[in-house]
Amino acid sequence: MHRIPQHNPTPAASERPVIICFSHLRWNLVFQRPQHIMTRLLEQFEVVYWEEPRADPACRTPYLDRVPLSGGPVRVVPVLPEGLDAEASEHALRQLLDVELARQTCPIIFWYYTPMMLAFSASSAADLVVYDCMDELANFAFAPEDIATRENELLKRADLVLCGGRSLYEARRGRHHNIHCFPSGVDIAHFARDPADVLDPQDQAQLARPRLGFYGVIDERMDLDLLSEMARLRPDWSFVMVGPVVKISHEDLPRPANIHWLGRKEYDELPDYAAHWDAALMPFALNASTEFISPTKTPEYMASGLPVVSTPITDVVDAYGGLASIRIAGDAPGFVAACEDLLSAGAGARAHRRSQAEQCLADKSWDTIVGAIARKLQNALVTRQVTKIIGAGPKRERRHYDVLVVGAGFAGAVMAERIAAGSDRSVLLIDKRDHVGGNAHDFHDAAGILVHKYGPHIFHTNSRDIFEYLSRFTAWRPYEHRVQAQVDGKLVPMPINRTTLNQLYGLNLSTEEEAAEYLKSVAVDPGEIRTSRDMVVAQVGEDLYEKFFEGYTRKQWGMDPRDLDKSVAARVPARTSTDDRYFTDAHQYMPALGYTALFDTMLAHPDIDVMTGQSFAGLPAEITWDHLIWTGPVDEYFGYRLGRLPYRSLRFEHETLPLAQAQPVAVVNYPDPAVPYTRITEYKHLTGQNAPVTSITREYPADVGDPYYPIPNPEAQEMYRRYAALARTCDGVTFVGRLATYRYYNMDQIVGQALATWRRLDAGWREAEEELIAMVAAE
Repeated sequence: MHRIPQHNPTPAASERPVIICFSHLRWNLVFQRPQHIMTRLLEQFEVVYWEEPRADPACRTPYLDRVPLSGGPVRVVPVLPEGLDAEASEHALRQLLDVELARQTCPIIFWYYTPMMLAFSASSAADLVVYDCMDELANFAFAPEDIATRENELLKRADLVLCGGRSLYEARRGRHHNIHCFPSGVDIAHFARDPADVLDPQDQAQLARPRLGFYGVIDERMDLDLLSEMARLRPDWSFVMVGPVVKISHEDLPRPANIHWLGRKEYDELPDYAAHWDAALMPFALNASTEFISPTKTPEYMASGLPVVSTPITDVVDAYGGLASIRIAGDAPGFVAACEDLLSAGAGARAHRRSQAEQCLADKSWDTIVGAIARKLQNALVTRQVTKIIGAGPKRERRHYDVLVVGAGFAGAVMAERIAAGSDRSVLLIDKRDHVGGNAHDFHDAAGILVHKYGPHIFHTNSRDIFEYLSRFTAWRPYEHRVQAQVDGKLVPMPINRTTLNQLYGLNLSTEEEAAEYLKSVAVDPGEIRTSRDMVVAQVGEDLYEKFFEGYTRKQWGMDPRDLDKSVAARVPARTSTDDRYFTDAHQYMPALGYTALFDTMLAHPDIDVMTGQSFAGLPAEITWDHLIWTGPVDEYFGYRLGRLPYRSLRFEHETLPLAQAQPVAVVNYPDPAVPYTRITEYKHLTGQNAPVTSITREYPADVGDPYYPIPNPEAQEMYRRYAALARTCDGVTFVGRLATYRYYNMDQIVGQALATWRRLDAGWREAEEELIAMVAAE
């Protein structure tokens, strides 16, 4: 079986897809995104780094200057005879590229950092085209006149578009169907150095303190007048400027005695300089060339432990403006005042800044970012291969898998991972949505807040086995979930506890015994407990039932609580203590980098192919499998032949508010039937992020839409029992997960069900293999 290698730390070089990275930047030019990304992709891909051509007066015949670099990439520089015009140069480059492509036998990825190299490469075939857009190149000084036209052509050709900053992404998000925001990251270990362990570089060691530093390319993006005025206002400060001067004249640089132009340094040297600064500066001009920049140096300075003062660059303000270590200023007096404040901070304030910075950088490492990019590449390669399979003509290929898994939520992802890693079988995992993670999928919104697309998902479990299994794929952030309800104009704890009773009724219940007696005094005996209403009034009586449950339940389920099974109310019991945690499980955490990152790691096995945006019905006949794992609706699998199982759905309304915090806890419930939504979630409570804005989601229950909640009534359960009987007759098909078993499971329960299902399946496979071996031996 032909496979596309992916996420394999040590595949044979001949098996790996090849990235030909077209860049206008030299490989060894510091401060650049390509080197960080390509060196990390080397674990899964061969990399050929194709630079701009070099004219050589001694050259008679065009050739490629190939230089193997440390770590595995090959740097290729086309060398052309001097004096070739544009047409002749393009012809020569096209021929050289054909020579390079002839060397390769595996899938080819064209990766563009500049659309200008499309001129000679557009006619060459690639299995995948990626455009990694770092900057608005058309706004830079001396940009080619046709660069915008070239970019439009590249966007049409690209299978995948990456944007190096939020503002770039927002400007392009409507121009491509598969575009993603991946701001530049930081090698935290590289920059986080203790000054006591680092020698002060010789050319700055004699400079007076405090030192305010900048490193990066010094070009038209630098506000030289701002820098000059700062130096004039504080002649006792040393302004340290590290980096090459490009596209502007050295004569234009301000030359007061306290500005020190130290020139270009290698990437490995930068932390040594930064370790001996007192603050970092980003005095960018506000012009066309900086409208869409997302400076990589911002998280690098933070990783170095430095406070930062920047002009109001959009991506800096949006992503970092709320941090104590980041100040925004628009002029020289503002810069000086901000620096004075940061420099005079006490030890406590400095420790707070470092703690905030560490939290902010938790999901911004290059390893994390490139891991997510690699996942996009893998998905795009598989999708492209399927496109070839379904193409017309005699070259249609066949593709066989041991197992097909339908649905990339927790049930499907766990089954895929265990089957590939534990049963040593090939897996194709598909999902009709355009992402993995199912309803737990999260993403960074336009404000940079990590939000849950389908409402809040809080991980909690009492199972150590489940917690340890998932810990293979994520680090955790401790988090205990708290919910409040808006009742009688007050925010009170939910589930109902002793504090709730005291606040609502002006009581002074001080012990659990007193609270239990109060609840007993208001409880109503409904006789036999059969319905959701019976369950609630038997615990807390009529008034609390009406305040907390009746309106909420009617909105949530579209049904009277008298018509719902008692299990609905049993999920949220009343308490006599003051414990206001929503869950009491032994393990309560959130994935440190989010659920999507957890899924990406879980599915990063070389024997798993993932296709999103792919329905089961739409799979081409040339893709075959031996066993099917079905995690979708069980009635859908059988073509609804017994009728449609009823579900309650949700509609989500996402909004970013210009506030640091909107509500005191992550979730506030709204039981009042006059309020159309059931709850509001504020995600920063879940993620621990710091930002000057906050993102919320309102949830509106609905009759139509994606299936979320199975309707817990006798008629629905009877229909499911008949579908379950059909499912048991299906050889070679395993049904697992919420939708396939028509149960509302918590996430840990789904994981547990999937692990148990895999163990049974694996045992059956092993038994069958042993029987086959015995039969062959007997013959």
